[in-house]
Amino acid sequence: MPDELGEREKEVLRAVVQEYITTGGPVGSQQLTRRGEFEVSSATMRNVLADLEALGFLEKPHTSAGRVPTDRGYRFYVDTLVKLRDPAPRDRELIHAGLVHESNLDDILSEASRVLHSLTRHAGVVLTPRPDAAVFQRIEFLRLRENRVLAILVGQNGQVHNKALTVDFPVTSDELVKASNYLSELLHQVPLEEARERIRAEMDQDQALYNALTAKALRLGAAATDLQTPERVLIEGTGSFLEQPEFADVERIRALFRALDEKHKLLHLLDRVQRTKEMHVFIGAESEFSAAGDVTVIASPYGTAEAVLGTVGVIGPTRMDYRRVIPLVNFTAQVLSSVLEKA
Repeated sequence: MPDELGEREKEVLRAVVQEYITTGGPVGSQQLTRRGEFEVSSATMRNVLADLEALGFLEKPHTSAGRVPTDRGYRFYVDTLVKLRDPAPRDRELIHAGLVHESNLDDILSEASRVLHSLTRHAGVVLTPRPDAAVFQRIEFLRLRENRVLAILVGQNGQVHNKALTVDFPVTSDELVKASNYLSELLHQVPLEEARERIRAEMDQDQALYNALTAKALRLGAAATDLQTPERVLIEGTGSFLEQPEFADVERIRALFRALDEKHKLLHLLDRVQRTKEMHVFIGAESEFSAAGDVTVIASPYGTAEAVLGTVGVIGPTRMDYRRVIPLVNFTAQVLSSVLEKA
């Protein structure tokens, strides 16, 4: 058990993890003693490594090789031993510059995944807000042709949803403008999910209470706010896995890409982060990518003071620089939240 580890064992485990992250090769006793951190013999170091292996924190990939961390070893390292580094000023500047300069929510979220990939060389991932979680700000209708109308719904945080409608009743351009004004006032600052209920409640009233124009506006509003859930997971930089020696095996990389293609698995994982409202580090079998092995997902929620809207993070090999990557993900979530709060 972790509480069985003494200070020497903890420091050796920390050194093994950090050495393996840096070199990518199994770590031996002589390699550790040469680091100058431990005033012990190679024989004593071998005994410590053997104890850590017996406890499940390390393993030998080959009988004659050194040792590498197991998922359990990484977990103990992340939970107890890692000494996090604040993002470098240049990294903070790049994150700020990328997110603050974008104008709409879709571009901001895409930039968040892109900048994390650029800084970490791992796949950047973003879980976008649910459409019905958006707080309604206004709606506009544009005539396309004949019986086709484009509805443009704008959320308070910059979310924009476009939906093409087919109408089975005559409606003029002037009526579309009046319908936009009426619905924008009726639904202002109401969550989209509640907006649909408010429209239904209005439609269920005695029809004698509203005129023909109001009836058309409510029918347009009902159709416009009936949104299908779009793809909610953005991923940037999955090709970065091909640069890692852990994924040189063809079957392993195939298993990973199959898991990435099955977006519902990643959606489920990121939804867990959103529900708990705190950063998570999923290592190996803890994530939905256990078939591929050696994969870590680091994700943090983002949102406004009123609500958590989504999740931002990275997917990479378990042999990643947690000291640097965890603060980068956390800082990106903070900046993203700040940008949305001001939107």
